[in-house]
Amino acid sequence: MVNDDPSEQRRFAEYFAARRDAVRWAAYLLCGDWHWADDLTQVAFVRLASGWQRVRDPAALDAFVRTCLVRAYLAETRRAWRRWERRVADVPDVVRSADDTETVAHRLTFVAALRRLPPRQRAVLVCRYYQGLDIAATAEVLGCSAGTVKSQTSRGLALLRELLGAPVHEPGEEADASSGDRPAAGSEPGPVGAGWPLVIDLEGK
Repeated sequence: MVNDDPSEQRRFAEYFAARRDAVRWAAYLLCGDWHWADDLTQVAFVRLASGWQRVRDPAALDAFVRTCLVRAYLAETRRAWRRWERRVADVPDVVRSADDTETVAHRLTFVAALRRLPPRQRAVLVCRYYQGLDIAATAEVLGCSAGTVKSQTSRGLALLRELLGAPVHEPGEEADASSGDRPAAGSEPGPVGAGWPLVIDLEGK
C-alpha cells in the first residue's frame, strides 16, 4: 500500500497521471466499453497502490499494471452473470481536425472487429501489438504457455482478417513497412489502429 510518506504519494500520483490514459485505452481495446474500461483501469491502479511497496523497480510498474489489467479483464469475462451492452462507444475526447475523420472511422471499425474476438484472443493481440510485448512477456501477463500465445495470435489474426476483409499479417511480416519497430509497452495510441503497428491495413493497400 502507498504509505503516508509524501514522496511516495507524490510518486504514485505522478505515475497515475502519466499512465492513466494509456492504461484506459488498453482497457478499452480489451473490453470495447468505456464504462467497463474505467472500472478495469481503476482495478489496475488500486492493485498497484496495494502492491506499491513491493514494486521496487520503477521500470516494473508498467508490467505490474499491465498484468493486473489483463487478468482483471479475463476474470470479468469468466463471470457469466455479467452482461455488458454491446455498442460502439465514442473515442476519447481530443481536439481533432477534419483530416482525422477517416482515421477515426478506421479506428472504430477496427475496435468493433476486435470486440468480436474471444476474450483471450483479444487479450493476446492487445498485448502483442498495442503494448508491444514479445511472446514470452505476453505469456507471463496471461499466465499461459508461449505455445498458447502463438496459437491464439494466429487464430485472432485470422478472425480479424475475416471480419475486416483486409490484410492482417503475422508478427514480423511487415517489419519494413512499419520501420521494424513496435511501439514501446504502454505507449500512447497512434493515429491508425489506436497505436498498433501497421499489421492491419484497413484500406486494403
